Amino acid sequence: MRRDPFQAIADPTRRAILVLLAMHSMTPNALAEHFDTTRQAVSKHLRVLTECELVRAVPSGREMHYTLQVRNLKKVDRWLEQFRALWENRFSQLDDVLTTLKKG
Repeated sequence: MRRDPFQAIADPTRRAILVLLAMHSMTPNALAEHFDTTRQAVSKHLRVLTECELVRAVPSGREMHYTLQVRNLKKVDRWLEQFRALWENRFSQLDDVLTTLKKG
């Protein structure tokens, strides 16, 4: 079952896992060391991230290494782009107001 990537990033622990995996691939045990939770809880988060196709499990011997699938975050980036443009426009307008106030 493929889930929506927005489900994955809705949870702060999953966002933190994505940040860790952005640096390098990690095993569930290595990821669990970064959290005050059990390895089983981290595995549940990894399952959601895998179902959203934001991470991929790569077997390495007896262990699974999880890697970030950056290209699949593009759906989130495209959605955020509309807000990015809006805020850049608003900051530009604020800059204009501040410049005018500073001159006057």
